[in-house]
Amino acid sequence: MALWRKHGKFPAVRAAATGATAMGLPAVATAQAMGPSPGFLLQLVLFTIAVLLGWLLWRVRSDRLRQETALLGEIREREERLNLALWGSGDEFWDWNIRDDTLYRLGANQLLGQGSREELSTEDWRTQTIHPEDLPRVQKLLQEHIVGHTDVFESEHRVRNARGEWVWVRSRGKVVERDTSGSPLRMAGTARDVTVIRRAERERRVALEVLRSMSEAVAVIDLDFGFISVNPAFSRITGYSEEEVIGQNSRLLDSSQHSTEFYRRVRDVLERTGHWAGEMWQKRKDGEEFLGWIEMSEVRDPLGLRSHFVAVVNDITDKKRAEQELRYLANYDTLTGLPNRALLSERLGRAIVRARRQETRVAVLFLDLDRFKDINDSLGHAAGDRLLKAAATRLQATVGASDTVARLGGDEFTVVLEDVESIPAVERMAREILTAFSMPLEVDERHDVNITPSLGISLYPDHALVPTDLLKFSDTAMYQAKAEGRNTYQIYNETMDAESRRRATVLASLRKALDRGEFRLVYQPRMALADGRITGVEALLRWHSAELGEIPPTIFIPLAEESGLILSIGDWVLSEAMQTLKRWRGHGLNEISIGVNVSVLQLLRGNLPEQIRNLIRDLGVPANRIELEVTESMVMQNAEQTTHVLNELRKIGVSLAIDDFGTGYSSLVYLKRLPIDTLKIDKEFIGDLTRDPDDEAITATIITMGHSLGLNVIAEGVESEQQLGYLREQGCDEIQGFWLSPPLDSHRCLAFIRSWQPGTVAAIPAPY
Repeated sequence: MALWRKHGKFPAVRAAATGATAMGLPAVATAQAMGPSPGFLLQLVLFTIAVLLGWLLWRVRSDRLRQETALLGEIREREERLNLALWGSGDEFWDWNIRDDTLYRLGANQLLGQGSREELSTEDWRTQTIHPEDLPRVQKLLQEHIVGHTDVFESEHRVRNARGEWVWVRSRGKVVERDTSGSPLRMAGTARDVTVIRRAERERRVALEVLRSMSEAVAVIDLDFGFISVNPAFSRITGYSEEEVIGQNSRLLDSSQHSTEFYRRVRDVLERTGHWAGEMWQKRKDGEEFLGWIEMSEVRDPLGLRSHFVAVVNDITDKKRAEQELRYLANYDTLTGLPNRALLSERLGRAIVRARRQETRVAVLFLDLDRFKDINDSLGHAAGDRLLKAAATRLQATVGASDTVARLGGDEFTVVLEDVESIPAVERMAREILTAFSMPLEVDERHDVNITPSLGISLYPDHALVPTDLLKFSDTAMYQAKAEGRNTYQIYNETMDAESRRRATVLASLRKALDRGEFRLVYQPRMALADGRITGVEALLRWHSAELGEIPPTIFIPLAEESGLILSIGDWVLSEAMQTLKRWRGHGLNEISIGVNVSVLQLLRGNLPEQIRNLIRDLGVPANRIELEVTESMVMQNAEQTTHVLNELRKIGVSLAIDDFGTGYSSLVYLKRLPIDTLKIDKEFIGDLTRDPDDEAITATIITMGHSLGLNVIAEGVESEQQLGYLREQGCDEIQGFWLSPPLDSHRCLAFIRSWQPGTVAAIPAPY
């Protein structure tokens, strides 16, 4: 009934019902008593039919509503799934209604950021979304697809995201609806952010180009050590093309110079640690073997699992050969083939270390050929050279195979004897050498020359504890042997050197010198040969004793080091030199550096890095204008600790120089490990530079060696135009010496630098 009332249907039925109500119950009863009339039955039938029709209409509408609700729910579910899919993939779905000129985007906020519009006009899309530089190309691609030239529209271009940034997208789509005339009505597709992919692709192309242009061979190897890919340098170095090695095992390059066990150990280390680096002999396709520096490292996939190895091979055969030649020139005498002063000092230092550990002795025999100069002048230098070679051969044949025979220069030789049992055993060897030289030396087919040696002997630890002192004392004893008539030997003792009695007196005055203010610094300028600039100065310590007068540094500095006074003296020198640097910078000399000599005790016992930091902070001077000078022998007395301190100093920013180079170890083995910037060639080699071929050869070798290590090379003690010309010809970087200027006090040095004009030499007296 409610359904009827609601829809207002069947009015006749409603009237009949109303009339019946108005008649009251008696009327009904009367009707019932009278029996149903034909009219009433008809109304009842019509009423029943109306009820059935109403129920059917209600049922149909209910079913339709349920179907519509279910369909809308399915559509919403599909749309939610599409949104989820787009959200998960980061893609955008776009639908372009060409007729209405609108573009609808689904998932746009995921690609372009929150706040992006999901619907915009075609004009807004052109002017606000597409990058202006990319728009012509995008429109061209769209047009080509719309007119049917391409099956699908595809483009990579830049769009602006919600933050106003340009990002790269890859957009794909096609026309999905056309009218009866074939004109496009709708076009749909997707867009994906490919900024990261493009960046990765660009990086991959750059990396590939780098690999192609590298001079080192690069190979990608699988976990079974099979080649996956190689770069062009690999083919150039090994002779194998990429096609020949792909799939082949890396054993293809194994050399016969290494055992199978060696290669197995290398691969075991690589598999265990993921990295291996070192020198390894390899074999080219033509069978030639080369020495390579090889670094192999693992590569892991995004899950962190090892996927393959990358090997980088650098052919160092020529480099090693050059290093060996350079090392030979630096450590061996070119005339006799014997170790030179540098290698002698190194071997003597090692011998002392072993003797200290084993509590044995080391003997140094300093040998000088008597009256060699007379023979050299009478027979000529060529004959003199042959005589020196014959003397070297005679010496080597006399001493043991484990002993060192070295040539220091000229006609001076040195023999180092290890594991000495006693002094009589050393004397016995000295007599054997004298006996060996009693036989004539063959100079050439026409000349046999009789020449005798004079020998001086010093022992560790009896006479000295360091190589320089042992050499000095044996040299002193050799001169005593010459004074005794030559062709004999002498063992060093303190009475040979009158200065030994003076040492105590000098040391006593030295202990008071700092408190009395007797020290002063003088500064010797140095000049760059390339442009004639004054680049810096070396601070040199001078001492004028109230009791003893002027004391040379060669006397008081060793005493200061032996006594430990060098620590306090060195502190004063550093402070004074850096205060001078500060004053000079106040006068506009901002490009001048000051070099300060540092003692081994300052490196080992003092807190030198902290002291330098404090002075730099307090005085406000730049660290790169301070150069600390050390000697090789000083560093190598305690190589590990001193090298650590030098590395700490290098971190501060100060420059480091090896002073008096050529008189110490002069070894590439140690030199390349030190964090140094400069080599200073000792003036001992510069003094006879234009007169002694050996000094010329040594100097040229040091310059070449220094440059090969990337070091600045400075020659000390330059006093003549001839020396300057030779150094310039050899490519020396800087010079220092009386040709330029003697050491000057700070005021006169400041005046000298400020008045200096490249190409001129100021005539300055040498009062210091």
